[in-house]
Amino acid sequence: MRGLPDLVLILLVFFGGQVTLNNIGAMTGLWGYVEVSQFAAGAGTIGVIFGAYFTETFRGAIMAIPRGQIEAGLSCGMHKSLIFRHIIGPQMIRFGLPGFTNNWLVQLKTTALVSVIGLQDLVYNAFTAWRSTGQLFTFMAAAFAIYLLLTGVSDLLFRAVERR
Repeated sequence: MRGLPDLVLILLVFFGGQVTLNNIGAMTGLWGYVEVSQFAAGAGTIGVIFGAYFTETFRGAIMAIPRGQIEAGLSCGMHKSLIFRHIIGPQMIRFGLPGFTNNWLVQLKTTALVSVIGLQDLVYNAFTAWRSTGQLFTFMAAAFAIYLLLTGVSDLLFRAVERR
């Protein structure tokens, strides 16, 4: 159910963000007309949304590490950077990798939402090709195959990392 709120936020930043910036600039006189680019709105919104998801994933992974292991490192005289590198880091990766993989795959699929604001991504180009040729299924099937390939390769890479 992530898709709809993400789409609403992208639209809000693209349309509402531009209006808000221009209203603030007009009231304060600090700047004139500002146009928020499609790329900035899409990348910024997806970055903020998934930055929060990834942060929460790794916070949960760090909290899954037993406190006794960190205390054992401190009792052995390890510095905080050494504890992180040898105790926390490897276990954080092990605990956080499944959630990271899930978030990565969802983020990859969420990039299709930026076509709604006119950013020329894979889905936007498929619709453009459909309008000129009238073969919607062909171009949507090609976009589907590309997304399937990207997610399949990503999944294989993350499984290999997880096994290691």
